[in-house]
Amino acid sequence: MATIIPLHGLRYNEEKAGNIKDLVTPPYDVIDATAQEKYYQLNPHNVIRLEYGKKIPSDNDTDNRYTRAADFFRRWQSEGILKQEDEPALYLYQQQFDVDGKTMVRTGIICGVKLEPYENGVVLPHEETMPKHKADRLALMQACGANFSPIFGLYSDQERRIDHLLLNAVQDSPGSIDFTDELGHGHRLWVITDTALVEQVQKLMEEQRIYIADGHHRYETALNYARQNPDKPAAGYVMMTLVNLYDPGLVILPTHRLVVENKVDKQTLLANLQEDFVVEKTNATDVGKVIELMAGLAGFQDDGGTVHRQVFGLYVGENVYYTLTLRSEDIISRKMPTERSADWRKLDVSVLQKLILENQLGIDMQALAGGDAIKYTRDAREAVQVVDQGHCRLAFLMNPTLIAEVTKVAANGEKMPQKSTFFYPKLITGLVINKF
Repeated sequence: MATIIPLHGLRYNEEKAGNIKDLVTPPYDVIDATAQEKYYQLNPHNVIRLEYGKKIPSDNDTDNRYTRAADFFRRWQSEGILKQEDEPALYLYQQQFDVDGKTMVRTGIICGVKLEPYENGVVLPHEETMPKHKADRLALMQACGANFSPIFGLYSDQERRIDHLLLNAVQDSPGSIDFTDELGHGHRLWVITDTALVEQVQKLMEEQRIYIADGHHRYETALNYARQNPDKPAAGYVMMTLVNLYDPGLVILPTHRLVVENKVDKQTLLANLQEDFVVEKTNATDVGKVIELMAGLAGFQDDGGTVHRQVFGLYVGENVYYTLTLRSEDIISRKMPTERSADWRKLDVSVLQKLILENQLGIDMQALAGGDAIKYTRDAREAVQVVDQGHCRLAFLMNPTLIAEVTKVAANGEKMPQKSTFFYPKLITGLVINKF
């Protein structure tokens, strides 16, 4: 099914550009104005100038963040700051990081993936997208003709045949890149040009579907760009980092919801929620303990094995937390959208969106798309802090979406509500650039 190709990737020439750790950034969508300025100051060749350039008041049609990115991109190539690979390559990429006190390693392959419309069933999404983000990414792609950051894709290889092939090939090699970033995460990259090995990986990948983990906006933008540029065959492929669903380092963290403003009284909300949820005030005064409590309530054992049920945390301010546990599966069958699959209806994010945000607070999908009613954070402590500071009224704390839930919903041809998953850590931007 999936078609992958090696890339004639562009990589930083550290002799001219500087240390690689000063040249890379996280993905653009997690960079705020303060971080953007920090990366600008870190190194004059930092990839921030390509991927997420500054806006300035004098911007116009001929001088703006996109035209400046294109100018930097051209100059850095001509000056040897960016150097193209001598031969087409697959890139084996490992990230080392800590979660809950455990050190983990996630392995991926950076390559080109043939763009396929979702309806073909080869590359599948799992989240909704927003038009304004796609317009921004399309303008950058039109100006530069390149992918500066890889889309994060998943494939299913239970025997880890592809991983073992590539890891065995590089086991005695130190790698072309090896550094630790500002967050303490390790990054290692190997360049694989062996034609026979590349062909083996391509053959094995033909059996696969690819599930988009992160980068839906960029994938849909790349599809749009390819349709607009049929004379550019290379634009029919997009740069991805592919990670095996069975990789022991694959981690999903939750994304918590913050209600910015709402007219519903908190006590009225708590009373109304009792129709569908068991609402319990906790004794915990620390959000970490509340998260542990939610996890315990969500997963329990019965005669049929482990059962997952929908549980949320609610922070109302002044160190007061509640747990909200769905009363019964029958509520899902009665109140969740019947046009959706059973897998979609059971998702925590779907239940929260329909039964709480929409039914109780009046925040429907249209309000969500506007981007002002709900804010998001991956940091539970930040969620609490924002409420305490008065910037938001309520925080709904989430358990993580399960990897099996992601693939089931995607295989059904459905999309989860936005910000349903946070694959941790994010892929770094700037290791490899795909020019077409």
